[in-house]
Amino acid sequence: MTGTVQSKLLADWFDPAAVFTTLYGTDRYSFWLDAGPGARTGISYLGAASPRSRFVTASVMEGTVTSTYVYPQDAPPPLSTHETVFEFLRRDLTRESPAASAASNLDGFELGWVGWLGYELGANTVGTPTHQSRYPDAALLEIDRMIRFDHGDRTVTLVARTSASEIEASVADWFDQVIAALTATKTVNQLTPAPTRTASPWASAAAHWRHNPTDYSALIETCLAVIGDGDAYQLCLTNEIQVPGEWHPVETYGRLRTGSPSHHGGLLRFGDVALLSASPEQFLHVSRDRRIRTKPIKGTRPRSNEAAEDERLKVELTRSDKERAENLMIVDLMRNDLGRIAELGTVAVSSLLAVESYPHVHQLVSTIEAQLASGVTVVDAIEACFPAGSMTGAPKQSAMAILDSLERGPRGIYSGAFGYIGADGVADLAIVIRSIVLDCAGATIGTGGGITALSIAAEEIEETRIKAAALLASLGIAAP
Repeated sequence: MTGTVQSKLLADWFDPAAVFTTLYGTDRYSFWLDAGPGARTGISYLGAASPRSRFVTASVMEGTVTSTYVYPQDAPPPLSTHETVFEFLRRDLTRESPAASAASNLDGFELGWVGWLGYELGANTVGTPTHQSRYPDAALLEIDRMIRFDHGDRTVTLVARTSASEIEASVADWFDQVIAALTATKTVNQLTPAPTRTASPWASAAAHWRHNPTDYSALIETCLAVIGDGDAYQLCLTNEIQVPGEWHPVETYGRLRTGSPSHHGGLLRFGDVALLSASPEQFLHVSRDRRIRTKPIKGTRPRSNEAAEDERLKVELTRSDKERAENLMIVDLMRNDLGRIAELGTVAVSSLLAVESYPHVHQLVSTIEAQLASGVTVVDAIEACFPAGSMTGAPKQSAMAILDSLERGPRGIYSGAFGYIGADGVADLAIVIRSIVLDCAGATIGTGGGITALSIAAEEIEETRIKAAALLASLGIAAP
């Protein structure tokens, strides 16, 4: 991943949804990191694999990382190494020596890796039991060409890396081809969901929950007993929903982002597996000046269509002892995680128990920031903090071991993280919540919530249904 990064600022604004549909809607290896429909802040990135793109997957069970080329013509054969994905990334990014970049004045991502890190990587980072997931434990696509949309400045920039063996004319040709294609999108204003072409009608598929309400209630009672015994303070208990059927990733994501707009949405399409996310939660952001930020979410109330009732629910959330305690426990955990890789004295809580409102829920959100210590890389930071404390509970290792004995199956991509890890040491990863994973067998959805000593089983079960409802609706399935 060496070479010079070049950029071209375009004169016009284009709708990212229309651009993705037109340029990359049929690409089997493509990505869209989405700031949301109608966004006025944030940056969206989208693109697809190029002839030079490597695709990397990790298996915790086998202890391997496998690297292949998306377009294998004249490329080396697949290479498997015995290492963790963090060791692979650390080695790959250390080898990177970026030349002076024409795009270096841009904030955010400047090419590198886009993909997901699955929850089962916790076996590497925390030392909890290993499970076989139906999905790769990590999947990362090497990106050397992309389109960048700055929603605040309303600018569109083409970004490309020229390799040492590639003539710069080829990048210029790519710029010209994309500009011509973008011009054709001017008549398309939004991603319009179309009827899904399915082998079995998506609206008639039945959802199967790993734990039914009775069983889940019993698991909650077990969590309460464990907490009462002092083995944990909080346990993020989760459930999994599987729905057989076939859905088109782009069309389904169009429905999801329309119904659940979010500042950290995304569509990652890697062969037969696609991650569709409306995540509202930032796991880690590392800036070019080595500032690191995490924004854990703990505490939920549903939205109401009636303004007075909606405001009442919002106030109830802010005053709830249970929800505040739940959030504060994770703030302490994340302060500890950041403290392991931060300069001494720089870890600070810049925002505590703020309410963020989304179409279906109000959430309590806190922000913790720090400065990375000298010698600590972006990969070191991700490894030290993964998986996110808001998806484990506290203390992290004890909580994960307890949950492993209760949940009776892998979480897979759910509860992990997705986003970008830049070749220049930047990163922005969201937590895989409010997400759908599609593969040849159908759709998978994860849902859950933090259990504390003040939890009431019926309320916790209802929270899982609220969180899953919009995802099921995107598949044409009514929530129970």
